[in-house]
Amino acid sequence: MEFNDIMSELKRKIYRPVYFLMGEEPYFIDMISDYIEQNVLDESEKEFNQSVLYGRDITAADVIGAAKRFPMMSEHQVIIIKEAQNIKDLVGKDKEGEKEKEKQKEKTKLPFETYVENPQKSTILVICYKYKTIKKSTSAGKAIDKNAVLFDSKKIYDNKVPDWINNYLKGKEYTVSPKASALLTEYLGTNLSKVSNELDKLMINLPPKSEISVEHIQTNIGISKDYNVFELQTAIGKKEVLKANRIINFFASNEKEHPMVMTVSSLYGYFCKLLIYQFLADKSKGNVASELGVHPFFVGDYERSAKNFSAVKLKAIFSYLREYDLKSKGVDRGSATEGELLKELVFKILH
Repeated sequence: MEFNDIMSELKRKIYRPVYFLMGEEPYFIDMISDYIEQNVLDESEKEFNQSVLYGRDITAADVIGAAKRFPMMSEHQVIIIKEAQNIKDLVGKDKEGEKEKEKQKEKTKLPFETYVENPQKSTILVICYKYKTIKKSTSAGKAIDKNAVLFDSKKIYDNKVPDWINNYLKGKEYTVSPKASALLTEYLGTNLSKVSNELDKLMINLPPKSEISVEHIQTNIGISKDYNVFELQTAIGKKEVLKANRIINFFASNEKEHPMVMTVSSLYGYFCKLLIYQFLADKSKGNVASELGVHPFFVGDYERSAKNFSAVKLKAIFSYLREYDLKSKGVDRGSATEGELLKELVFKILH
C-alpha cells in the first residue's frame, strides 16, 4: 500500500492486524507508527494494551508472544516494534543467505511468517524495519506481502523535495516562494525528518497562512540568503566574478559550515543541468522544467547561464570538478586549504 492510502484508512479507523513498514526513508515509517501509537487507543486503554518494544532487546519469539496476547477491556491491543531490522530471526536473510537456504531445504517456515499467515485479529502489530527492505521473492516476503500491509518507504529524490515542501506547507495552510524552497532543499537535503522539523520551527515564528521567504529562512534557520551554494551557482551562471568571489571568500572563512566536498557536489549537479539544457531540442519552459527537475521559476536562470557556457567549456568544467573533488579529499592536495582550492576551482570555471 501507499503512504496516503494507509493514512486514509487509519483516519477512518480501519485497522489491519500487521503493518510491515520498511525502507530507506524513516520519515514516512515514523508518521504511520506515531499515528497508530497516538490515535488507535485512548489514554485509559494504552496502559494495559499498548507496548513499544525495541529490536535490539528482543527476538522474533518475543514479538509473537506479545502479539498473541488478548487485549484487556479494549477491542484492540497495539504492539509497536521499533528498530525491527535488528531482530536477526524475524524474516531471515535474502534468498541467497544461509538461513533462507536452510529454510528452503527443510521446507519449514520462520515463526514470524507463520504468525503473519494467521495473525491475532485483536492485535495491531506494527513492525518498523528501517533502512532495509525484505525481498518479496523470499518465502517470508511473499507471506508478508499477501497477508499484511507491506509499505516500502523509498528515499525521495533531490528534485522531488521542493514539491514535498510545498505540499507539506499547503497541508498546514502556508506557502513558500520557489527560491526559498530551493534554498531549503539545497541545505537540508533529502532528510525529510530534518526538513519537516525546520519547517515546523519556521511556522511557529510566522503568522498563520504566511508565505515563507528567503528572509524568513535566514532569520529563523540561520542559512544566509546571500552567501550560500545556491547564490554561488547563480553568480557563476551569470559570470558575476565579484559576487562569486565574495561568496567563496565567505565559504573559506567558514569551512566547517561550507565543506568543499559539498560545494563541489552542488556545482556538479548544477553544471549537469546546464549540459542537459544545451542538448534539449524542446526548450519550452514546461519541458525544460520537467527535464531538469526544477521549478519553472528557475528556467530563465538556466537559459541565461547556458549562453555563457558552451558544451566545450562544460566538458572542461567537469574535468576541473573531478580534479578538485579529489584534491578536497587529499589527493595531490599539497598544503592548500579548502578555501584556496575552492578559489582556484571557481577561477578556472569563470575564465
